[in-house]
Amino acid sequence: MADVTEWGEVDRRLTRRVARWTSPAARRVLPAARAAAEHTKLWWGAAAVMAAVGGGRGRTAAVAGIVGMGLAELVSNGVCKPLCDRRRPPEELVPHGKVRDRPDSSSFPSGHTAAAVGFTVAAAGAWPGAAAVCALPAAVVAVERVHSGAHYPSDVAAGAAIGLGAGLLVRRSPRLLLLHAARGVRRRLIG
Repeated sequence: MADVTEWGEVDRRLTRRVARWTSPAARRVLPAARAAAEHTKLWWGAAAVMAAVGGGRGRTAAVAGIVGMGLAELVSNGVCKPLCDRRRPPEELVPHGKVRDRPDSSSFPSGHTAAAVGFTVAAAGAWPGAAAVCALPAAVVAVERVHSGAHYPSDVAAGAAIGLGAGLLVRRSPRLLLLHAARGVRRRLIG
């Protein structure tokens, strides 16, 4: 039991430390990442760009990313959150006004992080270079979830693990299925 208590204290200390970042870069970049990641807009946008400029490889990466993101969200938000009713970090750990803007759902795991990592890892199977570009905003989204007081670092780590698993599962799925889905996305995006 002492290990769980110690882990909880580490989680609280890390949350407090990240939430106190007040550098101009943090004040500018983290809220922008939060806005872009809401309702997975950032990842849908990345998929649209991949599909538009990447040819067949881009369309395959876009579809893989969307499927990885969807699977990660299903597991994190549809399965894990209902099973793990964890409260969001308390307001005293987050010294800025953003703490009042948090969701009511369970804190564990971070669905935003799961979606970001699921998209990035799945897309990397088809287009590693484009996915590498997505890795930076995915990391920023993960940090923002702690900075805003929406999640503890362990929530973000669990979300990243779920996203990694979802992304790897999509990468191992039959390539034919992804190619078929890519054709459908192309018809919808391009007309």
